[in-house]
Amino acid sequence: MYTEQELIAALRRRDPDAFTFLFDSYSDKVYRLAAGLLEDDMAAEGVVQESFIRLFERLDQFEGRSKLSTWLYRVAYNAAIDRLRKRRPTLSLDIGDDEEMPTPIILADWRDVPERLLTKAEVRAELDKAIAALPEKYRGIFILREIEGVSTQETAVITGLSISAAKVRLHRARLFLRERLSESLMQYV
Repeated sequence: MYTEQELIAALRRRDPDAFTFLFDSYSDKVYRLAAGLLEDDMAAEGVVQESFIRLFERLDQFEGRSKLSTWLYRVAYNAAIDRLRKRRPTLSLDIGDDEEMPTPIILADWRDVPERLLTKAEVRAELDKAIAALPEKYRGIFILREIEGVSTQETAVITGLSISAAKVRLHRARLFLRERLSESLMQYV
């Protein structure tokens, strides 16, 4: 086990154990982020490879103003966004945050839904579909915050947004998911 500073020092010395430790600690997380953004397992694997290669090649440029994990997520996020831009060159991924999300139409109170409903595989599948349906600019924020547990501040750094913009996008993602899940889960009630 390494402290952050010990890990960085070992990586700069090109210690193979440090590289293994870093890869083992973060490859699954980077993969989940990339797969969530790209919705393509093969492309996500490519992002994992590309991210670690970029990190290793540019480690001497790491200034330590953020955590190493934040920097790695930023590299992976940018690599995934680059692939999305190549895939759909006419699609703008940077729509202004003043754009309004639709107001929820269906509001269901899920507090009274039986627990057995919440354990069904259909519910998990609906949740996965709803996350995949999130607009790209909200999906990345949601995955980082809610699935990977990255802080709001780190999420803002990773995505290049202000903290308030990251919070707004997370809020809008949650509203979108609430609406989508309300529609799709009503069939199970």
